[in-house]
Parts: sequence; structure tokens; C-alpha cells
Amino acid sequence: MAKFNKARHDPIETFEGGKAYRRDAKSDLFLLAVTNMVGEDTFYEAADDRDKRYRDLVHTVALEDPEWMLRFVGWLRSEANMRSASVVAACEAVWARLQVGLSGQNRQLIAAACRRADEPGEVLGYWTGRYGRALPKPVKRGVADAVGRLYSEYTLAKYDSDAKGFRFGDVIDLVHPAAAVGKPWQGDLFRHALDRRHNRDNPVPAALGTLTKRAELLALPVAERRGVLLADGGSERLAEAGMTWEALAGWLQGPMDAAAWEAVIPSMGLMALARNLRNFDEAGVRDEVASQVCARFLDAGQVARSRMLPYRWLSAYRAAPSLRWGHALEGALGHAIAGIPELPGRTLVLVDTSGSMNGVVSARSRVRHVDVGALIGVALAVRGGAGGSGGAVGGGVAGSVGSVGSVGSVGSVGSVSTTGSVDLVGFADGVFSHRPPAGASVLRSIQVFTSRVGEVGYGTQIVESVRAAYKGHDRVVIVSDMQAFPYYYDKGKGADAFIPKSVPVFGINTTGYGRSALPPGVANRYEIGGFSDKVFTMFGLLTAGQDDAWPF
Repeated sequence: MAKFNKARHDPIETFEGGKAYRRDAKSDLFLLAVTNMVGEDTFYEAADDRDKRYRDLVHTVALEDPEWMLRFVGWLRSEANMRSASVVAACEAVWARLQVGLSGQNRQLIAAACRRADEPGEVLGYWTGRYGRALPKPVKRGVADAVGRLYSEYTLAKYDSDAKGFRFGDVIDLVHPAAAVGKPWQGDLFRHALDRRHNRDNPVPAALGTLTKRAELLALPVAERRGVLLADGGSERLAEAGMTWEALAGWLQGPMDAAAWEAVIPSMGLMALARNLRNFDEAGVRDEVASQVCARFLDAGQVARSRMLPYRWLSAYRAAPSLRWGHALEGALGHAIAGIPELPGRTLVLVDTSGSMNGVVSARSRVRHVDVGALIGVALAVRGGAGGSGGAVGGGVAGSVGSVGSVGSVGSVGSVSTTGSVDLVGFADGVFSHRPPAGASVLRSIQVFTSRVGEVGYGTQIVESVRAAYKGHDRVVIVSDMQAFPYYYDKGKGADAFIPKSVPVFGINTTGYGRSALPPGVANRYEIGGFSDKVFTMFGLLTAGQDDAWPF
């Protein structure tokens, strides 16, 4: 997308000293936002530095092009599914605009960052944490708009708890929302949320049927509660009361055994199901119930509505102890990455397995950047029909970069087999080819690919790897954090050296650093990024020649 790649030609280097380029503010913001787990350290950037860079970029773009920023925040939250990054972007954009007296669209920016009922509280938590408890009118009104759209009986039961800094009642107290059009019951809901927050012993309003049924369950003596699970219609009763699995565990005041899980599984969302597969197995959930879970994973519509990032399915696969989930998780991942485009001709896909790619995507995840890269690379290879001979085609460099060219180094690799339409190559100090067999499982192939991390060292020798692997392919895809080491033979060469200018090169950036080894503003050179399935959507637009528009 040409708008991602506006050139700035002042010379800079990657964090490892290779040739690098700066992007324009919008491009830099876009690539950072779609990879930004706010408050998380990365290999080359501390969390504070990274978050400050993000805020500064938001301030710049919000003043330069507020219409673009509004579209971007809405897309970032709804399509890219980056929750924290969109909240920060909305708040910082509004703050920057208010500092110079700009009105209009501020309210809409705040509302655009909220798609889940706990996010109005997230907005208030972020704003008050940075700028104090005095809330500007646009922030109040934007949050109020989101409250009217998102607050319901079920969402109050699910998200309103003492663990939140801003409970539903706190949000209502601060922004004074009006009941949304067509939701006459919402006024009663707001009053009940305030009663809950201020410990008022008022009955649940009769108009709130779900919360009334929940109150009835909560009033049952503890000794009678497990009987609800075993009674006919027990699952339906729990669902009608908005009883989540987290709430059920506390309500029972006992173990989450097979009966408890089987009672609540029908009302669980896909994310909750995927995260609890190990618990289901350990509790002994019956195969017929597991089959119902698998059927939901195989439902393309449910997978799309869950908005789960593709790597979440990889994480679920790794955590699941039994084989009964494997086929369904494979199907779910397939639905999540269904936007992979056709790749006519021959494609070279290079996936970075260097040391900087071995960091996890967030402190709460075990998934690494190299896992995300492998997912993208294997998915492209399986979709396109992988070629190559399999096995390593080159070894790591023993010693310094200066030894490139010795036996087993990148420089001495004869070729990467290109008998198929897609050649998948891992690279660091050296390269290795990986060929998923015909009809291969993407999840299993990712596991095999990542088992080879370290096989060819831990440096980021992008230029040498391109030189070794490129054999007249019709396009090249490089999945990396783009922090290349300097090229030994000619430090002035960039990551796309040895690829003809007529051949498209697509950099899929997994981390969004401000310095990139790919040149912006050059024909047939593109850089995209992110963790979501929208990586494939953007890649598809570019391969189809639609490089003149943002994806929103």
C-alpha cells in the first residue's frame, strides 16, 4: 500500500547496525499499532520508550489528519482487534487535539475505541491515569455513547466486578449516559448498576429478567447449588441467568468438575472454550460434549464472530493435552486465515528465526514472534503449494559475521529448491528450507518449523539470506522484525538487495520498530504488519495491485 511507504531519505541504521529507513508518521503509526501490545517490552525497545513513540505518533497524525485518525481507530479496534492500542490511540488523539483547541470528532474517536462493555472503563482508567480525573466533555460523551451501545444485563453480569478500577456504576456516575433508543430497560439497568456499586440493598428491577434469574441462583443455599448442574435444564438455567464459567466457579464454592464444565460449556464463547481445553480434559469432560465444542470450532461463522487473533488458535493447540481437539483447532485456524490470497507463479517466503524473534508477544502469552512468523509463512506455503526439497540447505555461521562465505555459511549455500510454487525458508545467520507435505496440517507444520529455531544461528542476516535463497522467484515475502545486521560485503546494501526492482517484495513486520530494513516509497516494495488475519487481507490487496489505499 503506497500510503504506507512515504520516503524519508536521511540515513539511519537498524538496531543491529544494518541499513535502515524511516517511514512517514502515518505508516510508522500503522505498523506500530498493529503490533503493539501496550506496556510490553520488546527485544530492542523498553515498554516506556515504545509507548512514548506510539503516543508521539498519535499526536502528530491526529493533528495532521483527524479524519484518517478516526477511520484508523475504528479499524484498529474492530478489524485488527487491537484493544489496548486502540484505547491509547483514541485517548491520545483527543488529548492532542484538545491542547490546541480543536473540536469535532473527539467524541467519535473515544466511542470508536470501544467494542466491548469493559472498554468504557478502560478508556476512563487510561485517561485518569495519565491526565487526571477531570474529564473533558468529548471524553464523557464518547464514553456515554459507548455505554448506550454496549451495556446490557449479560455484559453487567460478565464484566462488572470489584477487580475493575472503574465498575459499571462508576462509569455511569461519571458520564451520565441516557438509555439508548429502543432500549427502555437500560434506565433500570443503569440504576441497578449504581445500586450494586454503592451496596444498596434494592431488589433487581422486574424489567431485568436475566439479572433477576441470576439473583435467584445467588440466593440458593450453597448445598443446593450443585444440584442445579445435574437437573434437567440446568445448562439452560445457567445461561438464562448469564452465569459465566468464571462466576460459576465462585458460585459453586467447590471444584469445577466434569458436571460443572458440561453445564456451562454450551454458553461459553469460543475464546473461553479455547483457553480451557486442558481444564476440560483434566476434569474428564465426556467425548460427546467435546464433540460439541469441536463443532463450534469448525463453524466458520462462529470463528469470524469470535474475532480471535490467529495465533490464539496456535496457543490453544499447544496447551491442549489430548488429540481430540487437534482437527477442530486446525479447522478453526483455517477459518481465521481464510483471507490468504492465491499466489500464481513462484513465491519465496523467508521467515526470521533470529534471537530477537524469540521474545513472546506479551508477558501473558507463551507465543513468540517467531511463532507468529512461522504461522504466516507456513500458511502461505500450504495455501500456495509448498516446493523445495525439505531439510536444511545451509548451516549457521560459526563465529562472527566476518566468517560469511566459509563452508556451511549463508554465502556458500548453492540453492534453495524451487520445484513448487512456494518456497518456505527460515533464516538467521544461515538459511534452511522447510517443505510442508501436501495437505499438511498448518498447526503441525508450524511446530516442525519452530523446532528448527537455532539451527542456523541467531543473527538477522537478511541480505545474505536473500542472496542465498532468491532464485528468480516472482515475488518475495520476508517475515521479520526487520532489524537486519550489516551486510558483510557491502554495508550500503538493503534487505532487498539481489532482487530485481521489477519483483515485488513484501515485508511482514511482526514488531513495528521505527527503523526498517525495507525502503519506503519505492515501487514494488511494501511493508505491512500485525498479528491478525488482516495481514493476509492487506497482503491480498497488494498482490492484486491495490496499493493506493489504506485498509479502512
